[in-house]
Amino acid sequence: MLKKIGLGVLLLIAIILGMATVQPTTFRVQRQIDIKAPAERIQPLISDFHHWTQWSPWEKLDPAMKRTYSGATEDLGAVYAWEGDDKVGAGRMEITGLKAPELVQIKLDFIKPFASACQTEFTLASKGEMTSVVWTMTGPADFTTRLMGLFVSMDKMIGKDFEAGLANLKEVAEK
Repeated sequence: MLKKIGLGVLLLIAIILGMATVQPTTFRVQRQIDIKAPAERIQPLISDFHHWTQWSPWEKLDPAMKRTYSGATEDLGAVYAWEGDDKVGAGRMEITGLKAPELVQIKLDFIKPFASACQTEFTLASKGEMTSVVWTMTGPADFTTRLMGLFVSMDKMIGKDFEAGLANLKEVAEK
């Protein structure tokens, strides 16, 4: 009987590991919001990392978080690094692409709690009095991420934070 249970458990583990190996090797999270403000007002709130404290969903998780800014203020090469508690970890963002006022591309490197690198992109498209802002993050899905993805997707884990951040950005930009 114990032998059958043991074989059943091993078979279940093998199935789960097999399913993880066939999951996509990249992930993509994307959210969109319409903001009643011109793109020229919104884009600096994104490309100048000093403004992220006003709208980023992660900024208030650790009030004692250490922030470091370097490079250009709101242009290619602008860098924002942070180090905080377990809720925010540590990492670095750098503006790698900028086409004002419609595109901001950011290289995002997480250091803690685990190392990973992603690309983040904000696209802004004017529609009359409104601007459509799309926030996208893409990155590699290593085996651990794919295994975890069998139970909870990156979209569900990060998507709600993107929605909160975009709602905060809307509130700040529409003032």
